Amino acid sequence: MNIESLINLALQIQQIPAPTFEEAHRAEFVRTRFQAEGLTDVQTDSVGNVLARLPGTGAGCPLVVSAHLDTVFPAETDLTFHRSAGKIFAPGIGDNALGVAALFGILWQLREQNSALSSDVWFVANVCEEGLGDLRGMRAVVDRFGGEVRGYLVLEGMAFGHVYDRGTGVRRYRITVRTAGGHSWSDYGKPSAIHELSELVVRLAEIKLPDSPRTTLNVGRISGGTSINTIAPEAWLELDLRSEDGSALQRLVREVEELSAVMKEPGVNLEIQEIGNRPAGSISSDHSIIRAAMSSLVNLGVKPVLTIGSTDANAPFSKGYPAVVLGVTTGGGAHTLKEYIDILSIGNGITHLVDVVTRLAQ
Repeated sequence: MNIESLINLALQIQQIPAPTFEEAHRAEFVRTRFQAEGLTDVQTDSVGNVLARLPGTGAGCPLVVSAHLDTVFPAETDLTFHRSAGKIFAPGIGDNALGVAALFGILWQLREQNSALSSDVWFVANVCEEGLGDLRGMRAVVDRFGGEVRGYLVLEGMAFGHVYDRGTGVRRYRITVRTAGGHSWSDYGKPSAIHELSELVVRLAEIKLPDSPRTTLNVGRISGGTSINTIAPEAWLELDLRSEDGSALQRLVREVEELSAVMKEPGVNLEIQEIGNRPAGSISSDHSIIRAAMSSLVNLGVKPVLTIGSTDANAPFSKGYPAVVLGVTTGGGAHTLKEYIDILSIGNGITHLVDVVTRLAQ
């Protein structure tokens, strides 16, 4: 397979803005390419996922290979790319334009090798993995195929060498404080939504989190107020809570709720709204899908690293379905304008993915 063709496809995908909930143009590009490749049953489902089937030679459960379409970058982001010292720098190139392009790279390599797979392979470019998408796309995929699969193989552009066998649990909240507001001089002393919310942030930052199981808390966004000389009538924040362990995550949720309840007082209204819930889950490291991924890397001379993350695989993991997350290459700067991928590792990455697909689909 020509690696340069794969890179060019990844850059074409990267150049199409695809913020979460706004993936339609990128999805249409992928759907057209699926059709051009002669795949069967090319379709767009009700939530915007694009699916296509590579027929196998026999019956039995299919293998689902997916990559998320969306990025963390707003539509107006400058998507200019450049190459330097064996790297390609471009917002969203590794997360996850290269992952989406790898769906085609796997297909091209299978055809070059004339590989006969016994089971169908469904290629899926799904929506809503990032941010507040809350895995909407992958949840729909899992609802469709259920547990009657060889497995769910989830592609991430920059995770080569890592084998994700666990999904980090995530709970997300928007906390809003409302007050009567007023003039900064004549009404001084009345409660300010910004002051109250700021006090809550300080208390949240003081929560003692366990190192094991690893548990984190992050206030990612905050906004509010009307003008510099107005006592703020409203302010809000968005809170991200994560843990390797579902019980530890639930304890943290309760602690946040208790802190928030203490903040309520006359003239101050506080509202907590859940805006995201990614359930934790895992699969045995001895499962055949994990052993296939690990063995394939070893054969390439790469020491595999079992790891955990919050990815599309949370959806099948949480239901006990076989799943694994694998990468295409190495890179860095994910979710920043300086994101990059390493060109040299792409060939090994595609070889690895094709080997795993072949093992699972035969």
